[in-house]
Amino acid sequence: MITAKQWTMLLSFNRVFFFSVFIAQIMAQYHAPERFSLKSTASDSFFQVGLSSNIIAEIRLLGDSLTWLGTGQGLALHNGHKVFSHRTTSDSIGDNTFTNLLPVGGIPSISVDDQKIAVSFSGDNGSIQVGYGITIADLSNYNDSSAINWTYLKQPRDESEEDTLVQFFGEGSFKMLPVTVKEANVTYDSQLLNDTLYTASWAGGLRRFHINTGFWENVPMPMDFQDSLSTCEGFVDDGLGRKIKPGYYLNPRDPVDGGNHNHKAFSVLLVPSPDPSMSDTIWVGTANGINRGEIIRTREEGPDGIDEITRCIEWVHYRFPEDGLSGNFVVGLAKQDWNNRTTIWAATMNADSQGETRGLSYSRDGGVTWKSTLIGERIYNVYAQDSLVLASSQSGLWKSFDGINWALFDPAIDKTFLSQSEVLTDVVYTSVLDQRDTTGLLWIGTSDGLAYSTDLNGDNWTIFQTEYDADQFYAYPNPFSPQNHNQLGNEGYVRFHTGVISNRLAKLEIFNFAMEKVYDKMFSLENYNGALKWNGRDLNGNYVANGVYFIKMNYSISANKSSQDYWDKLIIVK
Repeated sequence: MITAKQWTMLLSFNRVFFFSVFIAQIMAQYHAPERFSLKSTASDSFFQVGLSSNIIAEIRLLGDSLTWLGTGQGLALHNGHKVFSHRTTSDSIGDNTFTNLLPVGGIPSISVDDQKIAVSFSGDNGSIQVGYGITIADLSNYNDSSAINWTYLKQPRDESEEDTLVQFFGEGSFKMLPVTVKEANVTYDSQLLNDTLYTASWAGGLRRFHINTGFWENVPMPMDFQDSLSTCEGFVDDGLGRKIKPGYYLNPRDPVDGGNHNHKAFSVLLVPSPDPSMSDTIWVGTANGINRGEIIRTREEGPDGIDEITRCIEWVHYRFPEDGLSGNFVVGLAKQDWNNRTTIWAATMNADSQGETRGLSYSRDGGVTWKSTLIGERIYNVYAQDSLVLASSQSGLWKSFDGINWALFDPAIDKTFLSQSEVLTDVVYTSVLDQRDTTGLLWIGTSDGLAYSTDLNGDNWTIFQTEYDADQFYAYPNPFSPQNHNQLGNEGYVRFHTGVISNRLAKLEIFNFAMEKVYDKMFSLENYNGALKWNGRDLNGNYVANGVYFIKMNYSISANKSSQDYWDKLIIVK
């Protein structure tokens, strides 16, 4: 049961930013057929062939061939040949226990390091996003015929009814407001490095988990007005034998409630030092800018003469307008190394200050100065490799080789003969360049499926989407809204799934409830590449009225059979 104090906390967390972010979109499931069921199982019973959701929010490469996918309905992977969805359970899983099944929910974040993988889960309680926890696995001994042994961690929160906690971190302690709810406490991003997992969990703030010891730490960052914060020095005795950071209070509530937007963590990036004796760097995007931290390792003699390594952090805080960011809400981070220069890229959105804009902010001098590009674009994620920068956005996938001049990819179409496969959306949530094989692959995750191209121009796409029966004729989404579903080039589309078509023509006819024809079209599959689709308009170019419509498609499923009519019913709701 949520207490009055917890409800006050939730209202504060959700007042400004929470429901404006894309996680609400990636959890929507109208992009998958309602009658979806996986058709067959892989060699191990914990995977099933196919995608369970067309919404792909995360793509991560691991090992020689595995490509892990965070979808709107769970974890999936591509093994170099096919896509498999990991099986889930709606049963509760004990904290810090082993499991072969994953929680039901969408996947906001996947992190990989060497052979380790960490996956976060989320859903909603009807109105508020809820964190469903995190799973971690070491895949060094995994093969296609064995189940993955996951360690499940419940969504981190503070088990306290106190108004203020005193927590140890670095070289001293700090005061904080305990976050006791999993509502609005969603791990949107995470980063693995060796034996440590850092999580950015919005209301849950920035935390780190020590895998070997099973210990969680709350990580303090600067308050909104602070340009810097040291957790390595500057502590004073509070008279109770504790070293406390004076004047500091970790509080992720809104500023009007005495809190800090900079304590709402949304994105995290770890940059390990090539020299083990030097400091690693952490970058954290929040609702109040970007934080750059130097993770300082100090070795001290602990109990029983065993050395302990303390990892305190020296923070610098950058924000709009003082430091040149386009906006203070930082939803994605990436590092680029090219020509002996490191660039930090940040997907920035307008928060609550006048003059903020959406765009892509970047720094080539370690955060000292920032510039912005792609102003006005809603950027979800950034990927960089060598000279290439990819920006996944509401408008599609952008590509640049200098960070200044950008080109927009055309939407993905599978040009294989008679394929009828097309991504029916402009939106690209994430992208990755996979160069593990001699033939490099450009992967994209969208609101309408997964795709890869064998060239950087996007001329040769292979597309993966959900289907409930490969051989049946059906329309989806159903019900269909031309103003809301599958928005591509300022039009919304309903897709018609046919299975195999052996002839080169498919005739579409659409009738209203009175069986009056409102639309027809002949698809020539010899020269038409893309989905069999309809934009909800009649023969005069006007949107049809709300109601029930009957779909007739005429085609042949076999060279030995004549063309025949296939019917489905479609509901239009504008």
